[in-house]
Amino acid sequence: MSFKKWVIKSYDRDIANALCSQAGFSGALSVLLSGRGIGSFDEARDFLACDAPLIDPFTFAGMEKAAERINRAIERGEHITVYGDYDADGVTATALLFSYLEARGALADYYIPEREGEGYGLHVSSADTLLQRGTQLIITVDNGISSIEEVKYINSLGIEVIVTDHHTPEKTLPDAVSVVNPHRSDCPSGFKHYAGVGVAFKLIQALEGDIDEQMLLEEYSDLFTLGTIGDVVSLTGENRNIIKRGLDELVNTSRIGIRALIDVSGMTGKKMTGMNVAFSLVPRINAAGRMGSPERAVRLLLTNDEDEAVELANELENDNRRRQEVEHDIFEQAQEQIENDPSLLRDRVLVLSGEGWHRGVTGIVATRMCEKYGRPCIMISSDGEDAKGSGRSIEGFSLYEAIKYCSDILIRFGGHTLAAGLNIKTAQIPVLRKMINEYAMTVGHMPVPQLNLDFKLNPMAVNMNILEDINLLEPFGSGNPTPVFGLYKMQLQSVQPLSGGKHLKLTAKRREAVLQMVRFNYPAQCFPYKPGDLVDFAVVLSQSEFRGEKNLSVIVKDMRPSGFDEEGFLEGRSRYEDMLRGEPVDGGAGFVPDRRCIAAVYRYLRQNNPVNTEMSVLFHRLRGQTDMTRLCLSLDILSELGLISYKREDDMVCAEIIDVKAKTDLEKSAVLGHVKAVYGRT
Repeated sequence: MSFKKWVIKSYDRDIANALCSQAGFSGALSVLLSGRGIGSFDEARDFLACDAPLIDPFTFAGMEKAAERINRAIERGEHITVYGDYDADGVTATALLFSYLEARGALADYYIPEREGEGYGLHVSSADTLLQRGTQLIITVDNGISSIEEVKYINSLGIEVIVTDHHTPEKTLPDAVSVVNPHRSDCPSGFKHYAGVGVAFKLIQALEGDIDEQMLLEEYSDLFTLGTIGDVVSLTGENRNIIKRGLDELVNTSRIGIRALIDVSGMTGKKMTGMNVAFSLVPRINAAGRMGSPERAVRLLLTNDEDEAVELANELENDNRRRQEVEHDIFEQAQEQIENDPSLLRDRVLVLSGEGWHRGVTGIVATRMCEKYGRPCIMISSDGEDAKGSGRSIEGFSLYEAIKYCSDILIRFGGHTLAAGLNIKTAQIPVLRKMINEYAMTVGHMPVPQLNLDFKLNPMAVNMNILEDINLLEPFGSGNPTPVFGLYKMQLQSVQPLSGGKHLKLTAKRREAVLQMVRFNYPAQCFPYKPGDLVDFAVVLSQSEFRGEKNLSVIVKDMRPSGFDEEGFLEGRSRYEDMLRGEPVDGGAGFVPDRRCIAAVYRYLRQNNPVNTEMSVLFHRLRGQTDMTRLCLSLDILSELGLISYKREDDMVCAEIIDVKAKTDLEKSAVLGHVKAVYGRT
């Protein structure tokens, strides 16, 4: 994983003290609530209770007109088609609205475009198909807000359209009977962060009028939960309230398809949490659309046949396994491209392409590459002359604006700040790489991925009491992340490999507090610390159970040397990358390494040969002898001259001394010559 900047959340001390003294909350819970924007006891009570009444759906612009038109269509027996999308949000929204219409006795069906061939949203060809079916009214869910021309064409066929969506609208809305979208500029709804399934749920609420809210939640909160968590929207406000109920409904769901899905995912009998749903059920629903037809996922959610449910659930399980295999293969190919051409890592935005990469998983791989290298990434799959890409970004860099800058060479593009897609001619991919990095240069220093810590935690307070406070904040997800705590100035006592060295069990202490922690997916041979080191830990706390006994687990998310100069590390690394690209650097001449600096780095490597460590730790060990910029340049120079075998991957550094008999002339280094020539050092 890439290096992350640690940021301790701010909170209002007065509010936290008030919650503690007036409401009787613990100090930890009070700080956690304040850090999540809770400003009063009433807000805290509502947040924890999750029992606020449902928001009036008629506060949505266009809702009254939409409900009136749909009710009229049901009464007249008009043919209604629910037009969905192929991801978990679109699939659950389709199942939710269709099942409701069916229960009302409507003449209804559903249609979901295929990811391959049709792609996202309304299409003219799809409209022609629906015309042949006899559709008279289309209701979109999770799409349609940007389908200006498509809706115009559908209207010309004599079919009416109601758009329900949650994506950001342009200034001009489709010419539909009604457009229901909380992000409309004229929509007065108090809460905006619904997924597509959330907007569909509000539509049902409007259609039902004065129905008992509890009956509505009992019937549909499970689908609402799957789709909302799947679309990674904010789990706050009404989303949080409904999902709290929906997680319970998932455990006892009457939908045999969901029960079958829970069974194949290994979740039977386990507690349902936001994270469990996100990492077990949602990927399997998404796999249907990624690897084949998304219509199967809708059928699974709707079926009343036990055998069909088991068969479809197994299909989705197999699709998910195949998706993982394909994802792994493409990820490995992307890694190989970087290994063969390390200069790609000088780019501010990674643009990687491959012939025939499965387009259903390029977005997932882009996410992994973005996390691994700490920079935006676009993965492009080419098919002859045509290519299609999916990109992911980090907070602080708008991928949509970056792609928009390149619009002249694109066939089509769309998305938002952190995720976007594009269509392009294969021959233009190198031009895209050049242009998008030109744009990235205009933003100044690229943002750095962050790890947000809720607060510094006294290790003496790590007990079951604080875990009970944490559990009150469930469900966790976007907008309400799992709390992360900082344990500072802990002395490492022991390091024990687990699972054949794949994981680590760490013991650390501060004063009387001794904690055992687990660091997952960290090879023992690469662990850069030794007993006696003072280390800061970023941890999450969870509950484990063994033989009926509940225990507290401390899981390490990240760690670094105590007293680590984060600012110096980040500034120096950014300066180093700028110098390799030949970009302007203030005082650049002062950061060109001299013979003494290079010798200090070489001496450390020889004394600790071989070195397998994190770059941040190596920087810390060499503090006082070099800065980060000169450290990176020195490693490049030593490697170029054949004095060390050097490989850098993510934040990991692997270096080994190569015995050389002859004296080496540093002036033969092209790296050193380049930075001297550009930055004027003689």
